[in-house]
Amino acid sequence: MDLESIKVMIKKLMETRSRLLREVTALSYGELNRKPKKNAWSIGQVCHHLYLTERAFTEAIIYGLKKNTIHSNEVEPKPIHLLNDRSKKADAPEMVIPSETAFVIQQVIFMLEESRGKLLDVLNRIEDESSLKEKAVKHPVFGYLPLYQWIETEYLHEQRHIEQIKEIKSFILQ
Repeated sequence: MDLESIKVMIKKLMETRSRLLREVTALSYGELNRKPKKNAWSIGQVCHHLYLTERAFTEAIIYGLKKNTIHSNEVEPKPIHLLNDRSKKADAPEMVIPSETAFVIQQVIFMLEESRGKLLDVLNRIEDESSLKEKAVKHPVFGYLPLYQWIETEYLHEQRHIEQIKEIKSFILQ
């Protein structure tokens, strides 16, 4: 992994976040909080889940950078591109299940900006980019992932949920 690869991942993080914000910023309070069906998440809850997930991923990366974690030469990269296959459902780990409370759009935007800012701060402070390839931390779905795959998983996970948000919008805006 070289510095250009980190720059590319940061660019993908930024592009994905811009796409997400374009999907949600014009929503009314009712649209943001309406569930398409009883046991489904609202768009506000999807955004809260993305916020919680990004915070958890950032903490995992920080942990992996600081600790003597499993080295990625002991871990095969995982097929994280499978995140884009929305026909395969996965239950969210309890720590990233969104709140049942209603959200306002300004609150959602603030949360998303805060979590992204923390992730980018961590990534921009990495002095030795090779550590992202050399170290691995256990992911709740994929098992041990090299740290660079945690970053890739972040924007792939967000892309997956952007598609979910589009589906929810098509239902609630009928």
